[in-house]
Amino acid sequence: MRNPKPITVATLISVILALVLGTVSFFLTDFTIINTVIIATLTFGLSFFLFFYTLEYFIYRKIKLIYKTIHSLKTQKYNAVLSNFDWDKDPITEMSKEVIKWARDNRMEIDQLKRLADFRKEFLGNVSHELKTPIFNIQGYIHTLIDGAMDDPEVNKRFLMRAAKSADRLSDLVADLLSISQLESGELEMEMERFDVNLLVKDVYEQVEEKAKNRGIHLEIKEGCNKPFYVFADRYRIRQVLLNLVTNAIKYGKPGGFTVASYYDMDENILVEIADNGPGIAQDHLPRIFERFYRVEKSRTRESESGGTGLGLAIVKHIMEAHRQTVNVRSTLGQGTTFGITLQKAVG
Repeated sequence: MRNPKPITVATLISVILALVLGTVSFFLTDFTIINTVIIATLTFGLSFFLFFYTLEYFIYRKIKLIYKTIHSLKTQKYNAVLSNFDWDKDPITEMSKEVIKWARDNRMEIDQLKRLADFRKEFLGNVSHELKTPIFNIQGYIHTLIDGAMDDPEVNKRFLMRAAKSADRLSDLVADLLSISQLESGELEMEMERFDVNLLVKDVYEQVEEKAKNRGIHLEIKEGCNKPFYVFADRYRIRQVLLNLVTNAIKYGKPGGFTVASYYDMDENILVEIADNGPGIAQDHLPRIFERFYRVEKSRTRESESGGTGLGLAIVKHIMEAHRQTVNVRSTLGQGTTFGITLQKAVG
């Protein structure tokens, strides 16, 4: 008998018990046939009720519930399972709860792995694209020189300078990829020290002064903020953060506009903000601008060979996370963008 139902099992067991008890009572007692039949009948009825009730309500229905649970979980109907579930404290119900928990966790893990796989594919595609441009440029310039342009002094110098720019871009990209890899793996340790962040911003301003002049952008410190603000952080890495933020403000700010640095005392932290009065960033782009290679506007960020690596803001985010601090952005179209970072205030 394959896959018997509870009623079949209960009937079979009850019949066997009734026959055994009836036979024993007939041969070992003075019961008459009628008494024996009555005892056998009562035995059958009582045992059938007990076995059927036990199998149907305490085992079979619970097993069916587990089966339905698993079936529902396969179709990801978690809420339907939970809302129709009888949470009595018995082993089978507890097991069903564990099945639901396991399936939910397993599904979340699978979804996370799928997202990571998609992210990896997108990342590899972006890296390939970013590497392809400078490599093809270098390759094209060199082959042009080999094919005869080398004999023209003006042409060969111009092509060599362009090839050098592409090589520099390639070097920057590899360096940024290495930095992100080290930051994500935790291999890069922060060398914490006390320093004046205002002085560091001025140092960054000096480095990018030529770029700012080329676009007519004024580099400013907000009124009332041009004084020492001491923080405790990795000076080299925070300089890298500020250089990225200020460079972006110059690159995407309004020609003839301004880039302003300001500082705010936030009790245990110092808030540093870098603001520009450029075209701003649409709200739907803001949650993703710290992703690697994310482009707000393809045409805006593809500035030929002078464009960035597309990793600057991702590096900023990782450096701030390594400091256990935050980075945020707010922007209004037509008015400008402000990036803010928090740094631990230095004691003393």
